[in-house]
Amino acid sequence: MNKVELGAEVAAKANITKKQAEEIITLIFNNIIVKKVKSGEDVKIAGFGTFGRKTRAARTGINPQTKQPMKIAASKAVSFKASATFKAAVNG
Repeated sequence: MNKVELGAEVAAKANITKKQAEEIITLIFNNIIVKKVKSGEDVKIAGFGTFGRKTRAARTGINPQTKQPMKIAASKAVSFKASATFKAAVNG
């Protein structure tokens, strides 16, 4: 499912236009979740899961083409941990 399909489904269930649904979805994901996680906050959605940010330390890796060691810079990664309710719904 992509953003357009999600918007269509939300629009049908909420009895709003597809454009309104897509605007709401964009607002939630881009303007709320992304900004909060970028600033270091976790976003917890009850019954769904938690979006967070983890820091990866700098390390030495191997270039697969040359087999030479190379430095990999520290970075930040997005994490998502599904809630128990979400896991149960998927498995049940």
